[in-house]
Amino acid sequence: MALKPTIFKFKISLSDLNRNYYDALNLTGAQHPSETPERMMARVLAFCINAQEHLLFTPGLSAVDEPDIWVHSLDGQLALWIDVGEPAADRIKKATRLAQTVKVYSFNSKSNAWWDQVSQAFNKLNVAVYQFEWEKIQALSVLLLRTMDLSITLSGDSAYIAAETGECEVDWRVLQDG
Repeated sequence: MALKPTIFKFKISLSDLNRNYYDALNLTGAQHPSETPERMMARVLAFCINAQEHLLFTPGLSAVDEPDIWVHSLDGQLALWIDVGEPAADRIKKATRLAQTVKVYSFNSKSNAWWDQVSQAFNKLNVAVYQFEWEKIQALSVLLLRTMDLSITLSGDSAYIAAETGECEVDWRVLQDG
């Protein structure tokens, strides 16, 4: 019998000071059985950083040909492709042919080694690549509950997150501008 995903519900009060974007988000995320809490929270944070109308989580790890997060335009075109993790260069090359904008959010302990391996190939592609600090993503994942209220404030290259179980700040750096 196959394991089923774990469902998480997030009520997020989002203040993006970089874009003057303020919203109340109600997100439902499905955590694949093989997905870590760190990856789950990196997906939520990437969603908030890119929050806009029509932004959606995809089935994620369950749909290997789809990104983690995407936006389709009203005419059905793929406007935004967001991968969370350390994808292969071939996958991102394909994504740049399918979507108008492609972004990658790397987050784990092997992120630097991954970037050393793929940066040459990525430099030839129109893709923006960001790296969350691993220790800060770990601190964020400790706050994870099945149902939670979050207050997230984005300013510069950092996010301040407050939850009923605690608070933390997650920084990221730009590895490549898109």
